[in-house]
Amino acid sequence: MTVWDRPEPPTQPVPLDRERIVAAAIALADEGGLEAVSLRKVAARLDAGPMRLYRYISTKEELFDLMVDEVYAEILPEEQPGDWREALRVLAQRTRQAALRHEWLADLLGGRPALGPNGLAVTEATLATLDGLADVDTVLRAVETVSAYFIGAIRREIANLRAERATGLSKHDWQRTRGPHVTRMLATGRFPALAKVVYDGTDVDADTSFATGLDWVLDAVATKLTRPSA
Repeated sequence: MTVWDRPEPPTQPVPLDRERIVAAAIALADEGGLEAVSLRKVAARLDAGPMRLYRYISTKEELFDLMVDEVYAEILPEEQPGDWREALRVLAQRTRQAALRHEWLADLLGGRPALGPNGLAVTEATLATLDGLADVDTVLRAVETVSAYFIGAIRREIANLRAERATGLSKHDWQRTRGPHVTRMLATGRFPALAKVVYDGTDVDADTSFATGLDWVLDAVATKLTRPSA
């Protein structure tokens, strides 16, 4: 029985429910990451005894599942996308936006499918726009391919943001501190392809990088999504 199938106990003596527990856990994670979340810390924030939380949630993994599903409510599109390409673009963009608001989400993306009501709703909204474009297996591979791109891109972006905070150096500040070493290594002539990228490549911001990569992946997926012949 999943946490969504298990009924909640009575709220007495202190008013408590899974909604309040999840909201408190998300607040803790937003402040300090997943390592800041424990049933004991959530209970303290709610001024409740830790053992009471176990009547609502059995494990920290269940709590994480509930937290992710709550954020999927933010990812769920407000309107049904008009076509498959827009659906996958919306999924990627709204997932990135949610992860930038809740950086801990990046640590929980990419594992087993989200089975909460909001996660299932997001999956349904996405798949509905691809229905009939190709056989089911091709549709699944298309969604997996786009998801693999944006999850990887999101994790890289979040990792860079965390590195900036940990070091106190922005991306460009870090590049300047490493500049002399890179210049010396490139001057050896051992890395001509890398030198070309360093000296001739265009540096773009995270928004542009994400959008460009997403467009390229969608273009590739489009070659596989063709309507079955009559």
